[in-house]
Amino acid sequence: MIINHPHLGPRDASEFTVLGDASLINRPSWQAENADDAFYSYLYLRDNPAGLHRELWFHEQGDRSWLIVTRDTLTHAVINVALASDVAKAGKPAPAATKKLAKKTTEKTAKASTKSGKSGKAGGKGG
Repeated sequence: MIINHPHLGPRDASEFTVLGDASLINRPSWQAENADDAFYSYLYLRDNPAGLHRELWFHEQGDRSWLIVTRDTLTHAVINVALASDVAKAGKPAPAATKKLAKKTTEKTAKASTKSGKSGKAGGKGG
C-alpha cells in the first residue's frame, strides 16, 4: 500500500506504524467530572469498521510525522492523507462533508470492482 505523504510524496506503508482510530487525537479532559469513564472509553473501546475509516499513522522510518489516513478497509484504497497537526488545528470535519466523502468513496469502490471484474476474468475453461 502506498501512502502519499503531504510533504514527502508517495511512501510505502512499511515506513509507517498504525496507531488506530484517528479519534485518538481528541483526548478527553482529565479535569472533567466523568474523566474516569471518558478515559476508559478513549483507551479501550474501539470500532472495527468495514469501509471508510480515518486512522492515525506515524511515519516512523521517515520524518517522524503523524498523519491522518482515510482509507477503505475493504479494499485498502487510500482516499486522503493529511498531517494530524493540521487536522487537530482545524477541528473535526462537518458530518455532511464526511457523509459526502463516504458516498464518493463507495461509488469509486463499486466502479473499481466492476471494472476489475470485467477485465480480470479469464476467458474459457482453460487448457
